[in-house]
Amino acid sequence: MLWLIVVISAYFLLAIAAIIDKYLVSGPIPGPKVYTFYIGFLGILALFLIPFGFLIPEPCIIILALLAGAIRIFALFGFFSALQLFEASRVVPAIGGILPLFTLGLVYLFEGKVILGPGEILAFTLLVLGSVIITLEKEKFITLKSLQISAASAFLFSLSFFLSKFVYLAQPFWSGFIWIMIGEFLTALFFFFSKEVREELFKKRISFKKKTAATLLFAQGTGAGGFLLQNWAIALVPLGFLAFINALEGTKYIFLLIFIVLLSLKFPRILKEEISKKVIFQKLFAVLLIGAGLAVLALS
Repeated sequence: MLWLIVVISAYFLLAIAAIIDKYLVSGPIPGPKVYTFYIGFLGILALFLIPFGFLIPEPCIIILALLAGAIRIFALFGFFSALQLFEASRVVPAIGGILPLFTLGLVYLFEGKVILGPGEILAFTLLVLGSVIITLEKEKFITLKSLQISAASAFLFSLSFFLSKFVYLAQPFWSGFIWIMIGEFLTALFFFFSKEVREELFKKRISFKKKTAATLLFAQGTGAGGFLLQNWAIALVPLGFLAFINALEGTKYIFLLIFIVLLSLKFPRILKEEISKKVIFQKLFAVLLIGAGLAVLALS
């Protein structure tokens, strides 16, 4: 199960990027449109991967890859918008619970049957439940409005995953990845027509200081590494197990929890984590569910 090791490594890097993402969205970078533009625009750097292998496939595959990249950009925009409008504790559990189900549903519609066996279904259930429980917070329940935007973002992420899998089935990994990133870059250019983005780039450049730029580049470098590994896992995993890529996102929150605790010890005034017996029990229970899910998956 090489794909399992790869995807867990991906979520380790994405956990680091997630901490910085939250800081940037709520602070130095003014809004989700601007942040989404920067992420998509940096996708052009994928052209440096051309020496590793680049092919020009059939037009339908090119369209599929560009579409997968474009849909992911809109999914990111929805996600960042939700983070700006609602607490992360309302958005993240909803997406974490819905996204694997959407992916599983898309695979089922394509295959016309459930490919997973009893052991895999049990592992999938444990992983999804663990992912939801580890991100829930007391008295911050998911509202209808937050659920709507979270569900829309989850569906777009799921559709991007699904289309990406077929891109990797049709051509080598590096070539498929480059085409998908080109799709992200081209879609990000549409955000340039937004007044908010143009003002940030040309009129409010002072808000994007060197320190912020360095932080953004580090976050995107780490996130890009995680995204690359995540896509490699998509290429490696059998189609029937594609939803596990989403279900395993709970491992990212375990890494996040570890990072937050470590940072809170050094910067207690910057990161304030609610520590109580109830919260500790909730997090540990979620970690046990995720661990059990991983064990069942590995043994299935």
